[in-house]
Amino acid sequence: MIQALSRTRQEVSPRRKGDGRWALFFLAPWFVGLVLVTAGPMGASLYLSFTDYDLLSPPEWVGLDNFTRMFADPRFLSSLGVTFTYVLVSVPLQLAAALGLALLLDKGLRGLALYRSVYYLPSLLGGSVAIAILWRQIFGADGLVNQVLGLFGVSGHGWVSHPDYALGTLMALNVWTFGAPMVIFLAGLRQIPQMYYEAAAIDGAGRWRQFRSITLPLLTPIVFFNLVLQLIEAFQSFTRAFVVSGGNGGPSDSTLLYTLYLYLKGFGSLDMGYASAMAWFLLLIIGGMTVVNFLASKYWVFYDD
Repeated sequence: MIQALSRTRQEVSPRRKGDGRWALFFLAPWFVGLVLVTAGPMGASLYLSFTDYDLLSPPEWVGLDNFTRMFADPRFLSSLGVTFTYVLVSVPLQLAAALGLALLLDKGLRGLALYRSVYYLPSLLGGSVAIAILWRQIFGADGLVNQVLGLFGVSGHGWVSHPDYALGTLMALNVWTFGAPMVIFLAGLRQIPQMYYEAAAIDGAGRWRQFRSITLPLLTPIVFFNLVLQLIEAFQSFTRAFVVSGGNGGPSDSTLLYTLYLYLKGFGSLDMGYASAMAWFLLLIIGGMTVVNFLASKYWVFYDD
């Protein structure tokens, strides 16, 4: 029997080696892309963050100067405040809109696939330049919003040109792109056993009580998943702010998101070393927010084991 097992190993081993070589062959493009497109540029960016580099002359090592300059830069601090306001206001509103619509679509509407596709479109289009241009026109002084308000005798503002309202238009655009979290919420709602609702109804629980005691607790893993994804995406928002503000974060830096200021420093002022430092600081912010979410999740995320 030992001899038979030995022969079997000898027969199988070359085949397994061949399979491994083919696996490496098919994975090779991914590894090349990882090195050339991701790991290589990240390593170069990390090095440049410790240098003074203007894209035209060789980088000059300056150590931590770029990082210390940040906290003496008023526009940097302003961009941080604008970005955190944008993220902490628009993301909860976006998730609330996505959950509310998912609850409506979960009622078994006729043509559900069509509604789901239509409501998912904003997530596909919301990050495009075309939608940002359209959004700027809608909230302009002569835009659709003011035309509708005029029907009721209300005199509107130039929303995108007013420092008190410009950031709000970007938040509204982010909330409008609720399609992706909505589809995920809808999938989560379909996984909740119906027997829980039937038992609650027998006990006299109304719809609001069922939502608070059954739907929301069982949906908390999906809420957590969507929260992490949308926070990361919101911190990286760039196109909307660039187009709506005309590329300068105006008016009065009210739409100067962090990524927009990073772009202005790197490609506007040719201060690529400083921009690289900002990119790594943004990575730390996103990583820190993600860690905080994971640590806090044990207090409010319920897993139905």
